[in-house]
Amino acid sequence: MTYEELMQKAIEVSKNSYSPYSKFAVGACVLAESGAVYQGCNFENGSIGLSICAERNAIGSAIANGEKRIKAIAIYSPNQDKCFPCGACRQVIHEFCETDEGFDVIVKDGDNIKVYTLAALLPESFTL
Repeated sequence: MTYEELMQKAIEVSKNSYSPYSKFAVGACVLAESGAVYQGCNFENGSIGLSICAERNAIGSAIANGEKRIKAIAIYSPNQDKCFPCGACRQVIHEFCETDEGFDVIVKDGDNIKVYTLAALLPESFTL
């Protein structure tokens, strides 16, 4: 699957976002090591701390389907270009990727996509 196709799936799933409080819809699409893809969108709760980010939702879907390693993630929001994962999502991504240097985070920048390594977005990540 190409990164453009991953982004298209992130765009599609962002339409399912449940974000009545922030009005900030996000969609994510994870490429697993197996080649399978998993989508997720953010969903909010009146108790804001119970809200779930699109990235963690997509990764959770991959895990629920038996995946243990992910290779890339595309993230999209209609609210802003270059929608990067929050710190919590960066740490969760780190847990399930083989290497931070080899993991790609794909974001939309206007009509283009940009690719960043997780190492660039989460330097000196926490590891047990």
